[in-house]
Amino acid sequence: MENQENIDRMTTLSQVMQKLQQRGIHREFRMNESCEMQLENSEKNYKPSDLTILKTYRFEGDSNPADNVVLYVLKDTTGNIGMIIDSYGAESNYPGEDFDKFLRDIPVEESEEYNF
Repeated sequence: MENQENIDRMTTLSQVMQKLQQRGIHREFRMNESCEMQLENSEKNYKPSDLTILKTYRFEGDSNPADNVVLYVLKDTTGNIGMIIDSYGAESNYPGEDFDKFLRDIPVEESEEYNF
């Protein structure tokens, strides 16, 4: 039997990104050469303590492990909200361990507001 609770849930990366864009969330945080995050179109560098993860979405490809993607919704200490999109597994967008360590050090406060 189908789970009635999940019928309208977002199931693809593009659906979630579209919903986030409708809420004005379209900027990405990206790691720079100094292993700090920068919000798109900003010069500010962030350390893990400057950010909070509000929601994590994982997407797995049906047949291709290269299709595994995770999207994080983050907020900075001044209220700016953005996202990090990363392929995970062997095809990560960020090679090495710096990105993974950075993510593990960001506090997580899951927000029901982003349960689509």
